Amino acid sequence: MVDSTRLRIYLQDHLAGATAGLELARRTRGANEGTDYGEPLAQLADEIEADRGALEAILDDLGFGPDRAKNLGAWAAEKLGRLKLNGQLTGYSPLSRVIELEGLMAGINAKLSLWRILVDVASEEPRLDADHLRRLIERGEKQHRTVEELRTRAAREAFLPS
Repeated sequence: MVDSTRLRIYLQDHLAGATAGLELARRTRGANEGTDYGEPLAQLADEIEADRGALEAILDDLGFGPDRAKNLGAWAAEKLGRLKLNGQLTGYSPLSRVIELEGLMAGINAKLSLWRILVDVASEEPRLDADHLRRLIERGEKQHRTVEELRTRAAREAFLPS
């Protein structure tokens, strides 16, 4: 039997993380428009938004609502994270891109963990669609590969400039 209270809290926490992750993806997309990073980051941001929507739908299917305070806190924390020094006084630096891509990677890893846990829980919770969750895992694994490729290139550009 599924512990609904713990599952609700777990999903709400992940939704808050997805809120921050989506804001980071949007910011990274905007900062990289017109570069070689722009197109893959635009697609990634769209997929992260869809993944957040999938999580909201799961919460709805289970009869849980979002925790607005957690979502607001995650949104604000992402905004505060923008104040981190990046090696130059103004503008976007190559280090900014590396840090943002690492943040996206962390979020994707957390999301993959969520989807995998929910696949396991689906055997006891019929309102969870294991096939849909497996498709979300496949998309997350593709996102992971994309961000890893971008992060590797960005790190080389930041630390080994030509």
